[in-house]
Amino acid sequence: MDLQALWLTIRLATLVALALLGLGLPVAYWITYSRWRWKFLVEAVVALPLVLPPTVLGFYVLIALGPRSPVGRWWQVFTGHTLVFTFEGLLLGSILYSLPFAVQPFAAAFAGVDSRLLAASATLGASRWRTFLRVILSKRDGARDRCGSELRAHAGRIRPRPDGGREHSRRDTNGFHRYLRQSAGRGLCGRE
Repeated sequence: MDLQALWLTIRLATLVALALLGLGLPVAYWITYSRWRWKFLVEAVVALPLVLPPTVLGFYVLIALGPRSPVGRWWQVFTGHTLVFTFEGLLLGSILYSLPFAVQPFAAAFAGVDSRLLAASATLGASRWRTFLRVILSKRDGARDRCGSELRAHAGRIRPRPDGGREHSRRDTNGFHRYLRQSAGRGLCGRE
């Protein structure tokens, strides 16, 4: 057994899951509770990895992070090496690919919180942060449970291929099927 591949998988899954919590929770909160007129554009950008084939998404990420792009040049000046074909590039690509699988369940959980609880919290003088921690995250079937299930699901999506990537294997679509079940009859963020 190749322990280097196992260590890479554990490290990548852990960092991506933490990044998705740090990035996915605020984005999902904003998508759910924002009244911005053009928020559908943000929803569309977040959902882009669901509609683009992984090879196309990977190609666009390679172009966007390559040494000729502004981001790639900035990274090379900052770190001294390119971002493409490094662990950092793999981490960024995994975060971009997995973002909709984190944001959409979080947004659905946030949309499931009773608005009367949020109004009562505001009436009692709780800040938005306190309301988020005490009302939204503490809901038993809500965001806290979705966070745990997202961490488990993401760890299941990243796994080394025993054949070294040479042989075609069936793609893991559990996250996509979970998204379809959750969003049946609802909009992108869980609302009708």
